[in-house]
Amino acid sequence: MSRYQDLKKNLFGGTTSNARQFGMIFTLVAIVLLFQVLTNGLTLTSGNLIAVVSQYSYILILAIGMLMVIVAGHIDLSVGSVAAFTGIVVAKAIQQFDLPWPAAVAFGLLVGVVIGAWQGFWVAYVGVPAFIVTLAGMLLFRGGNQFIGNADTVPVPQGFRTIGAGFLPEVGPDTGYNNLTLLLGLAACVAVVWREWRARQVRQEMSAEPTPMWVSGVRLAVMVGVIVFATLRFAGGRVGTSLPVSGIILAVLVLAYSFYTRNTIGGRHIYAVGGNARAAELSGVKLQRVNFFVMMNMSVLAALAGMIFVARSAASGPQDGLSWELDAIAAVFIGGAAVSGGLGTISGSIIGGLVMALLNNGLQLMGVGSDLVQIIKGLVLLLAVALDVYNKSQGRFSVIGSIMRPFRREGPPVAAQAESRDETDKAPAVG
Repeated sequence: MSRYQDLKKNLFGGTTSNARQFGMIFTLVAIVLLFQVLTNGLTLTSGNLIAVVSQYSYILILAIGMLMVIVAGHIDLSVGSVAAFTGIVVAKAIQQFDLPWPAAVAFGLLVGVVIGAWQGFWVAYVGVPAFIVTLAGMLLFRGGNQFIGNADTVPVPQGFRTIGAGFLPEVGPDTGYNNLTLLLGLAACVAVVWREWRARQVRQEMSAEPTPMWVSGVRLAVMVGVIVFATLRFAGGRVGTSLPVSGIILAVLVLAYSFYTRNTIGGRHIYAVGGNARAAELSGVKLQRVNFFVMMNMSVLAALAGMIFVARSAASGPQDGLSWELDAIAAVFIGGAAVSGGLGTISGSIIGGLVMALLNNGLQLMGVGSDLVQIIKGLVLLLAVALDVYNKSQGRFSVIGSIMRPFRREGPPVAAQAESRDETDKAPAVG
């Protein structure tokens, strides 16, 4: 095996999905460098990077939930409307009942649970395809937002704005940087080094072939270098700004959901259902429970994203959440889930979301009109879906094909039967 193949296989993991991330990371770097040149160095300034995290953290939160939905073989078109509905409900509750902001956040998450349970019930226990259920939800909750808010904006108090517009406070001696951000960056570097060391120890204990030392060195150098660069940029913003609170929320969710999908039985069940639902059911997976969970979880994250957006905007309005589902779905497709056969990852979706965010940001810095930005984003999504369709034609797993399968009346064609056999062969073992 060549050194390039070693690097591709081991730098970010040995799965098909992570191999796709290998290419997407280079795409992300290329986009950053391109716009860094075209915007005369504005892209990587502290102020712009802080703004990107603050502006797009809610889309990346949606991508986490959408990854799990798509891996399980569904799609959710209602996330933008659910976010907007939750935002107006919470804003109205604060206005009328003078709720403290922590109680308001808890109330918003409860609204997301109720909405998710409603949609999950129809998908999991009635058997209505998620495409139809969430299409209805998109209309229902968009109308609910305008009905409750009377198509007007509703402001939220300063305390509530912390989750969307707040930053880590300035503490400690004057170092020229935000000290809390520096400490978080140092902790992240230590965690990365420890995780790499622990992974090598585990492989040795299992008598497995260890990752080549030079690959581990390259991986650590890349990851620590990125962390240090990002830490200095976020910590070096103007006084009063640093790492956004919404970015911290996003980071906690990424870590939590990455652990859940990789290291728990429930997470592996989602992948099993996405690989082959029938084989998973025969292995003891509760299909209804899995489908109910992924739909409800998506609505809870949509509720959180809606509250973060309202907090950043300082008010809830009737136009909140428009086209958010496009950005979330595109992030997941670009991140590799559509062509991985149930092997999509949270980190892949975050990479895909960052590609969309930095593409959007770079075009705005160049003064490109919103109409052309929308055209480019639509083309990006189209190309991602076209790649998925191409992989389906080659006998590989296709998210689009799995979505449309419930609508087919006739028996599956020969190609689909071959695809089903392939999926059965690669369905993950279930504990």
